[in-house]
Amino acid sequence: MLPEKRSLTPEKAVEILKKHRTIVTIEEAKLILDFMYKLGKLSIEQYVKL
Repeated sequence: MLPEKRSLTPEKAVEILKKHRTIVTIEEAKLILDFMYKLGKLSIEQYVKL
């Protein structure tokens, strides 16, 4: 399996969330991004099966 290429780094996610008054650590940002990528992948898989 090929490694996933992610365009959004945890550091950038922290900056974006900070602009919206949500303070998270780098580790929390990594978890958030992992969840978002998995959710996106699942959504695409379900859409393709329709």
